[in-house]
Amino acid sequence: MTSPTKTPCDVKDLAMADQGKRRIEWANQSMPVLQTIRKQFIKHQPLKDIRVSACLHVTTETANLMIALRDGGANIVLCASNPLSTQDDVAASLVADYGIPTYAIKGEDNDSYYKHIGAALDHKPQVTMDDGCDLVHMLHTARPELAEHVIGGTEETTTGVIRLRAMTKQGVLKFPVVAINDAETKHLFDNRYGTGQSTLDGILRATNLLFAGLNVVVAGYGWCGKGVALRSRGLGASVIVCETNPTRAIEAVMDGHRVMSMLEAAKIGDIFITVTGNKSVLVREHFEHMKDGAVVCNSGHFNVEIDLVALEKMASTKRPTKPMVDEYVMRDGRKVYVLGEGRLINLASAEGHPASVMDMSFANQALSVEYLLKNHATLEKKVFAVPEPIDRQVAKMKLESMGIKIDRLTPEQEEYLASWSEGT
Repeated sequence: MTSPTKTPCDVKDLAMADQGKRRIEWANQSMPVLQTIRKQFIKHQPLKDIRVSACLHVTTETANLMIALRDGGANIVLCASNPLSTQDDVAASLVADYGIPTYAIKGEDNDSYYKHIGAALDHKPQVTMDDGCDLVHMLHTARPELAEHVIGGTEETTTGVIRLRAMTKQGVLKFPVVAINDAETKHLFDNRYGTGQSTLDGILRATNLLFAGLNVVVAGYGWCGKGVALRSRGLGASVIVCETNPTRAIEAVMDGHRVMSMLEAAKIGDIFITVTGNKSVLVREHFEHMKDGAVVCNSGHFNVEIDLVALEKMASTKRPTKPMVDEYVMRDGRKVYVLGEGRLINLASAEGHPASVMDMSFANQALSVEYLLKNHATLEKKVFAVPEPIDRQVAKMKLESMGIKIDRLTPEQEEYLASWSEGT
């Protein structure tokens, strides 16, 4: 498809652009750090003529990141990193109003999803931006000849960083990648507060269930799991945490949650939320024990955390009952409800993280792209953390945007912290 402005694209309906633009502008009001970076980019043009291929959730917040990069001189192509996360009106506006080639349609099938990633790679990127590593994976496996053009990349999520570190360990990663997820101003806030709020938002929009009094089972107690557990308890739920990491399990206990195996939790849980980034977290043996009416959903990354193939084989019938709610009727009459086809419920049924928290994540993205362009010649082909000066800069800018001032160390305090000679 080509828009009236001749911008290449594959979106649902360009007539939705006006609505999308209003929503992009609404999100922009809650992204003051990215606004500041955009102004700096406009002035200095640090990304001039750099080809960027981005595979990210096509949301209002992502749109503002793309606009900031474009205004910094970048030549961008965007595709979706999840078949259910695209906001179709936003995709339309990016094409019609901002001239950014976009390939994303909410609900696209698997073939279309990978066709769209292929279209982003056709751009012959010098910088990749990924959310889950699908773009980088396809570049390395199906389009390896493109690697010679790539200066470096960024990766937004825990899942993507795990995959990239595996590639590094095997010696196959062909360019440096900055792990945005490892920035403190990303995972401490985006993962905990963003995922915590948006996951429950998605569940509530899909089901309208009252959390108070329910047993909510949270699989995984990383920063995303901590956020989901925190917000669930805030709504009155009794939270059960399932973990494989003993340290995180102890932490969950000391945070006031019950901790047990998933097999135990399966017998008493009302709502199950997976946030592990791993596969086969909920499987046949768990479905066999779930009570009638159990609700199952995922807020990790891919739809592999819930074994839907096994569930379909166990069910006598399957039908949609509400938008993004599928009812599986077991042969003994029990019903298990799966939300959002096992994909990210916070984006399938809601709008993803609030813009104010994505402001910090995407500030890290923008500044890390600039960092890669300045330093790529000295970087090894491996995964790097966001440089601490960038992380601190983002935190400082966020505080300033909130009108908050903090203390500074005095020279005497700095000297004390840097020395060993002064004792008690």
